[in-house]
Parts: sequence; C-alpha cells; structure tokens
Amino acid sequence: MQKYECQVCGYIYDPAAGDPDNGVPAGTPFAKLPDDWTCPQCGAEKDQFEPLN
Repeated sequence: MQKYECQVCGYIYDPAAGDPDNGVPAGTPFAKLPDDWTCPQCGAEKDQFEPLN
C-alpha cells in the first residue's frame, strides 16, 4: 500500500501500521482515512500529504 508524507513536518503515514493512537486500524489506506484526520505529529490536514515514490 502507498505511503504518504506530511509536507509540513515529514511524518510518514504507513497504511500497514495505521494510526492506532487516533483510532485508525492497521491496514487502512490513506484514501480511507476520515476526512477530519490530521497528522498525528503536527496537526496538518490530509491535503498537506503527498504520496511517497
């Protein structure tokens, strides 16, 4: 699955790991994250993330 990087702080969202501290289970693709999900490190909105190559 595609990883995404926060363009504000560099946090990498890895779908294999999810974001369990914020209620996102492992295996959740970035596109399936809730609309109000924000970067767990800096609070940036989803539109501040870009796919990693």
